[in-house]
Amino acid sequence: MRGRFAAGLAMTAAAMLMGPAAQADSLEYVAMGDSAAAGPLIPHQNINLLCLRSDRNYPAVAARELGASLRDVSCSGAVTADFAGKRFGFIPAQFDALRPSTDLVSVTIGANDSGLFQQALSCLNLLPEPAGLSCADRLTAGGKDQLAAAVDAWAPKFGAALDEIRKRAPKAKILVTGYGTYIRPEGCHPVQPVWAKDGRYLQSVMNRISAAARTQAQQRGATYVDFAAITVGHDICAAPAQRYLEGLIPTSPAAPLHPNARGMAAFGKAVAAAAR
Repeated sequence: MRGRFAAGLAMTAAAMLMGPAAQADSLEYVAMGDSAAAGPLIPHQNINLLCLRSDRNYPAVAARELGASLRDVSCSGAVTADFAGKRFGFIPAQFDALRPSTDLVSVTIGANDSGLFQQALSCLNLLPEPAGLSCADRLTAGGKDQLAAAVDAWAPKFGAALDEIRKRAPKAKILVTGYGTYIRPEGCHPVQPVWAKDGRYLQSVMNRISAAARTQAQQRGATYVDFAAITVGHDICAAPAQRYLEGLIPTSPAAPLHPNARGMAAFGKAVAAAAR
């Protein structure tokens, strides 16, 4: 009897010891980036309202798919400099979330560095062509493409950021994502009040950011996850129920010109698949 009791105690003690060990063995995932990762205005928002981060963003979806322990430091409005510096002077640098034990890192950044999101609002034209001014003409006047030049200047900075991620999380698998296909080539004026030529220009800049991110990732052995392919047919011109990306006037809870919960679910599954 005493022998069985002692054996039972031993098994209980072993189970207690295994619990923390099992948790320690779970995948450690750090998500970094801007609003395209954070998910502004998608319910439910994190208590840190300055970053407008949703618990249904793609990092959260991927973490659930993978059974991972998630440290999500993505923040709406972030630029690459916020990886190393404190946003607003007090939000910790995103690099600080990385550990030598980190297993997986996802990164979405670049649109704010180039000024693309800021310039997109200047491309609105409520009236059809030619009753207005073209932002594409303005931003490429004199043969100089202002946003393309900004993307090209950003690319090596992003490469340096990837190097720092590798230094801080040497064993981690690094996933770099691009941005979505926001608008189809022919546009959809007046459903979205952007002329087709301006829509093509804005998408070309978005594609340039994604291409630069892909190149920097591949040069460092990181994995690129293509969100542009996932969003074809689910852009801001699609029927509201089919959209992964919201237009200037959202039809589901999300920020304008950002992924909605459906888009985040699709992105999260793609990130989880790449992680595996």
